[in-house]
Amino acid sequence: MENTMEYEDSQAIQASLRKKSRPVETMIQAFLFLCGALSILTTLGIIYSLGSEAMLFFTRVQWEEINKTLAAEIDADQTLIMLSQSGKSLYEDDIIRLQDEYIRVLAIGEDGLTVERGVQNTIPAAHPADIDVFLEVKVTLREFFLQKDWNPQIGKFGIWALVNATLMTSLFATLVAIPLGLSTAIYLSEYASTKVRNTLKPILEILAGIPTVVFGYFALTFMTPVLRLVFGRNIVEIYNTASAGIVIGILVLPLVASMSEDALSAVPRSLREAAYSLGATKLETALKVVVPAAFSGIMAAFIVAISRAIGETMIVAIAAGAGPAFTFNPFKSAETMTGHIVRISGGDISYDSLDYNSLFAIGLMLFFITLTLNIISQVIVKRFREVYE
Repeated sequence: MENTMEYEDSQAIQASLRKKSRPVETMIQAFLFLCGALSILTTLGIIYSLGSEAMLFFTRVQWEEINKTLAAEIDADQTLIMLSQSGKSLYEDDIIRLQDEYIRVLAIGEDGLTVERGVQNTIPAAHPADIDVFLEVKVTLREFFLQKDWNPQIGKFGIWALVNATLMTSLFATLVAIPLGLSTAIYLSEYASTKVRNTLKPILEILAGIPTVVFGYFALTFMTPVLRLVFGRNIVEIYNTASAGIVIGILVLPLVASMSEDALSAVPRSLREAAYSLGATKLETALKVVVPAAFSGIMAAFIVAISRAIGETMIVAIAAGAGPAFTFNPFKSAETMTGHIVRISGGDISYDSLDYNSLFAIGLMLFFITLTLNIISQVIVKRFREVYE
C-alpha cells in the first residue's frame, strides 16, 4: 500500500513537471518572430529596390543629341564618313546612331571617321546628308567611381562630387559632435549630481526632437552669417558645407552624449573607487579609467552619429548648396548625396529615365557607406568590449 502511494506521488510530480500548454505565450512568441521576420524582409525589400533600379542606371543606354549632322550622303558599304564640325567631339570606340543603324567609331582622321557599320545587330543602310547624329551614353563603373563631375543630363557620372561634399559635412559634424558630446557625457556620468543629471539629460535630448528643417534654416540664417562675419563675406558663400556640417554636429550631439553617457555609467563603481584609493583625481579617473573601460560603447556612439550625419537630408538641402561641385573649400557651395536626391526627386524628372535611376545608384552608395560604418562599429565593439563579473 505504501509503495502504491509513493508511485502515485511520483507520477503526480512528473505530471506537474511536464511542459504545460500556454497558448498565450505561444501567440506572443509567434508575434515576436513575425516582427523580426518583417524587419528582415523590409530590409531585403529596400536592398532589392535600390539594387534593381541602380542596375538599370548602369546598364541602360541613352542616346544624346550632339549637334552634329552627316556632312555627305553615304551608302550601305561605306566605312569612311564625314560629320559636321559643330557639336560635341567624338572619340574612338564611341557608338553613334544614324537613323536606325548603330555605328562604331574606329579611328578619327582629317578625312573623316573610319567606322564599323551595323554594330549591335543593326542593318547597314544608305543615309542622306544632314541627318542628325546621336551618341550612345552608357554609365560605367570606372567613370562612376573615378570621375568627379556629376551631371547625368549631359553624360557626366562621377559620383565623387557628391561623395566629397557628403564627407566634408560629416567631418565638420564629427568635429563638433564628438568632443562636445563626449565632454557632456563625462560631466553627466562623473561630475553631475543625480538631480542635475535628471534635469540636464532631458533638456539635452530636446534637441533630438527639433525638426531637421528648422536646423536647416538655423544654419542658413544664423550659422552662415556668423561664419561670414568671422572669415569675411568674400570668403564664405551664402550656401556652404561648413555651416551645414556644424549644425549637423549640433543635431547629432544628443545622440553622442546619450549613448556615451550610458556606456560610461555601465562601468562598475569598483573601478572608480580603486582609482580614487590610489590617489587619482576625478578627472584622471574619468579619462584614464572610465573612458578606456567604456571605449567600445563610446566608439559605437561615434560611428552611429557619423552614420546619422551622412544620412542627414534637410539641413544640407537648405544650407549646403544646390549644385554638385568637387571642392575641398568648406566655405564654397557643394551638394551632398542626400541633398541631390531631394532636389532631383522634387523636380520634373520622368519615371524610368536616367536621372530617375541615378537617384537609386546614389542611394545604394549611401547604403554601402553606412553598412561599412556599421560593420566597423561591430568589429570595434567586439574587439574592445569589457566583461565584468
